[in-house]
Amino acid sequence: GLVIDGRTLEHVLHDSLQNIFLELTEKCRAVVCCRATPLQKSVLVRLVRNKLKAMTLAVGDGANDVSMIQVADIGVGILGQEGMQAVMASDFAVSQFRHLRKLLLVHGHWCYTRLTNMVLYYFYKNVAYVNLLFWYQFFCGFSGTSMTDFWILILFNLLFTSVPPIIYGVLDKDVSAEILMQLPQLYMMGQ
Repeated sequence: GLVIDGRTLEHVLHDSLQNIFLELTEKCRAVVCCRATPLQKSVLVRLVRNKLKAMTLAVGDGANDVSMIQVADIGVGILGQEGMQAVMASDFAVSQFRHLRKLLLVHGHWCYTRLTNMVLYYFYKNVAYVNLLFWYQFFCGFSGTSMTDFWILILFNLLFTSVPPIIYGVLDKDVSAEILMQLPQLYMMGQ
């Protein structure tokens, strides 16, 4: 691991040392930046995000973490003793740091599977409807005759684009939370 303080971080964030610092951080399992200013935190997250083309997650618990949370792809605020600023600026909020593991491994995995299945569902829905329109045009001699009434089209889209995603989003859990917590490798499947 690498531990770096705010003064050293200020020198590292200059253009001449950025690439060396990024190469070093890529070789470390963990990098801890302590006593960093809010500006240094946000610059560091932006640097990693832009130069390494990595998806970034920022975790913070106070007002000094707001800029870092807003720069990151995903921001997680911890409801703590330092106030609500980080929670208000974040995408997700947890009450304690230990809940971050469940947020990522369980809810992150479920979100991946739901999104991929819903994308496939929307392709299926649209292909089915367009295919129906295509074959109907052969039936009517490509005259441009409307196959369905306007209200039927609205109801079709309303039923097939609102009800299944709600039901699927609430009920679908491909693997139980306990198994996902025991086997963190399952998170990589969704990616």
